[in-house]
Amino acid sequence: MRILVTGNLGYIGPILGKSLKNYFNDSYLIGLDSGLFLPCLSSSERIGDTFYDKQIFKDVRDINISDLKDVDVIVSLAAVSNDPIGKDFESATNDINFISTINLAKLASQSSVSKFIFASSCSVYGKAGNKPKIESDPKDPLTAYAKSKIGVEEFFKENKIENLKIICLRFPTACGLSDRLRLDLVLNDFVTSAVHYKKISILSDGSPWRPLIDVKDMSKAIIWATKYDHGQINSPFSINVGCNEWNYQVKEIAAKVKNLLPNTNIEINKNAAQDLRSYRVDFSLYKKLAEEFYPKNSIEDTIEQIINHVSDLKLPINGFRDSNFIRLNHIKNLKRKGLINNNLRWI
Repeated sequence: MRILVTGNLGYIGPILGKSLKNYFNDSYLIGLDSGLFLPCLSSSERIGDTFYDKQIFKDVRDINISDLKDVDVIVSLAAVSNDPIGKDFESATNDINFISTINLAKLASQSSVSKFIFASSCSVYGKAGNKPKIESDPKDPLTAYAKSKIGVEEFFKENKIENLKIICLRFPTACGLSDRLRLDLVLNDFVTSAVHYKKISILSDGSPWRPLIDVKDMSKAIIWATKYDHGQINSPFSINVGCNEWNYQVKEIAAKVKNLLPNTNIEINKNAAQDLRSYRVDFSLYKKLAEEFYPKNSIEDTIEQIINHVSDLKLPINGFRDSNFIRLNHIKNLKRKGLINNNLRWI
């Protein structure tokens, strides 16, 4: 089986490559990525990259049908996966996340590809109150990123893509370890702050809900989607992917970290403007269908793994939010050096 992963040189790709190779040991993995975040490493070795049999350095916006030769499955990860970047580069976010994804699916339908796995997001629910949202509930995307994700899903539903089984995995906020660690994700941020600075600064009042998922469980979900018999469902098929036990308020996430790092001081900004991005999600359908692929580890397991890894990171004394572990900073640095333009293309 030949599997193409777009955006494989981002946060999820290194873990996904290893997971796919370990599960489908006869698979041939192809990575396609512009290399925008290639240097954003938190370890000296790019171990995750070695699981890809072939690497194509290309912007997903420039993909053509020859790139899909003999490919059986596409995993569509390529995206501007960050609300601050989406805000500053809204046009590029739409081009990369929405237009290029639709184009990729159309090309796939004209080739040997039989299955298209799209990395969507639970953020499509937006301000959703305290009731956990199921797949058919109304959507309220609040950011360019969330709008692009539900836009792709709606396009697939309204426009039949022939000869292609499509599954849209609505992922919660990612967390956990990767060769290309991101510290602009809530749990990763809190753990790193607690380890290096003995404090957690919550930028909101701590009340918003954030379901979480470890990148290892994201990879397991993609394996499930790859092997799942789509003859049992209609295509396109959208599903919430995560764990019911991992729905937390932001202040609860901070408390979980403090339980393992007791010397941590938690600072809550009680005067912050209300964060409208708040949603609980019901993952019962995924639990029913995924069976052994449903997440089993505790959030404490993930926290401990992050603690062990980030303890060795060299970070600025005054804080890491100005470092390249924050994706927006890396983008701004590339732009300041004249290496990319406003469309997030290499110059």
